[in-house]
Amino acid sequence: MDATTKNPRPARLYAGMEIGRGPQITRPSREKAEEAVRTLIAYAGDDPEREGLRDTPRRVTSAYDEFFAGYRDDPIEVLSRTFDEVAGYDDIVMLRDIELNSHCEHHMIPFIGKAHIAYFPTDRVVGLSKLARVVEVFARRLQTQETMTAQIAETIDTVLKPKGVAVMIEAVHQCMSIRGVRKPNVATITTQFTGIFKEDPSQQARFMMLATERGRS
Repeated sequence: MDATTKNPRPARLYAGMEIGRGPQITRPSREKAEEAVRTLIAYAGDDPEREGLRDTPRRVTSAYDEFFAGYRDDPIEVLSRTFDEVAGYDDIVMLRDIELNSHCEHHMIPFIGKAHIAYFPTDRVVGLSKLARVVEVFARRLQTQETMTAQIAETIDTVLKPKGVAVMIEAVHQCMSIRGVRKPNVATITTQFTGIFKEDPSQQARFMMLATERGRS
């Protein structure tokens, strides 16, 4: 099986940036970030210098490095190594129940759920773990679920150039569960389809059936 590496750049923009890259900004120092956390602790009504909170700014900035690691990664690069040999395979490739954790860009509160992804290969495929990695890259950024769904589909469509891509995300948003209307366990579902999944209702229905099939192990 021969591997090829390509790095196409999509022209479409989401939130003012190419889908592969995050925004080009100057990041503040860790010291400034920790000072901002101290300010928020004081705004919440507590003393950032008391014993239990003294190390919290350091812990929060370290957590942010993990929560938002997707800004340091390029999903286009993740998918750049593809394989041209498909041995006559002519059907969809699907991953379902890819767990994701992201943060709502409106309140910076987590939303947690699963992604289901399918693509219909033409002349090349990609390692299955790479598809899950693309979800991880976009999830580890400040997001709306709608934008993330579109970004994942656009990235796969751009790099692999398949006959079509289907993406479905179902997630529970803590900004709705623990604040505002306070309705827990309400799932938000978003979908994005390209190519054959958009044009052929039977293929779209097949994807939805596989993604939502219950009672699976």
